[in-house]
Amino acid sequence: MQYNDLMKKCITLARQGEGFVSPNPLVGCVVLDRNGNEISTGYHSKYGENHAERDALLKLTNGEEKGGTLIVNLEPCSHYGKTPPCTDIIIERGIKRVVIGMRDCNPKVNGVQKLKDAGIEVIEGVLDKECKQLNEIFIKNITKNLPFIAIKTAATLDGKIATSSGSSKWITSEKARAEVKKIRNRYDAIMTTSSTILADNPSMEHRKKIILDRELITDRTTKIYQSGEIHIFSKNNTPVIDNKLDLTFIFNKAYEEGIKSILIESGGHLNGSALKYADKIYHFIAPKITGDNNSRSCFDFRHIDNINDSLKFRFDSIQTFDPDILTTYYPVKQ
Repeated sequence: MQYNDLMKKCITLARQGEGFVSPNPLVGCVVLDRNGNEISTGYHSKYGENHAERDALLKLTNGEEKGGTLIVNLEPCSHYGKTPPCTDIIIERGIKRVVIGMRDCNPKVNGVQKLKDAGIEVIEGVLDKECKQLNEIFIKNITKNLPFIAIKTAATLDGKIATSSGSSKWITSEKARAEVKKIRNRYDAIMTTSSTILADNPSMEHRKKIILDRELITDRTTKIYQSGEIHIFSKNNTPVIDNKLDLTFIFNKAYEEGIKSILIESGGHLNGSALKYADKIYHFIAPKITGDNNSRSCFDFRHIDNINDSLKFRFDSIQTFDPDILTTYYPVKQ
């Protein structure tokens, strides 16, 4: 039996937990009976609540899952956390085959071996790449003990985010801006600077916000301060290097404070300075050209003489939000 379509369904189910399960991974599950008929689905909906496998199996009360197959995008947990191990309920319910997308990078997890020891057939690596991309934030957290850093920018065809006078509303369409709100929901916190606050007075509605305000010049009555949990970094609590707040320190401190992922929404200076830390870039492009080299660029942080010194990236996807497009890309590590 081919399990690709069912694994795609697990990924779709898992995404329903975006914005609610951090620091846990996104997980979805499908259960089949012994004849291959789908009988239940589940997903991890909120941190501290049932994991996907338990959610799906607890919906079944007549034993129809016995001898059946469970499909899940991440190796079932085998240790006690906020909830009991998922491997235990899988074994108890008489599941005979478990299909997983990827192994869990958490060293505490040894679910595959526990299932095999119980006589359960385990099939691994179904849509492994897609499953890893789904949980790229979780993977970085576990393997690097650092927050996942993404940058979102919106620019014209000639790479400008504002005119020299600061005019920027609006470069992209309402459809594109609606997608930005969905992107924000995937991240624990959004980050911006005092310059952006002074120029645009954005509300940036989100549960957590990180504000880089070196000289503490922003007004606390501005929109951004009116909602969410605010984390301010200034020269009073952050090292300053070359007249800039130390991003290494800030990202480490944010992680210590429980912020596992950050979406940067700012001007070209912070965008550029953060590129060496970035794990992913969301780049909206509007079909407009300023034609003015004095307009502000989306990445503006250095001078180079040789084009071969350009930073390199790998395109992942291109989506249309008419009339704009969103290009999503990843850095090619040098």
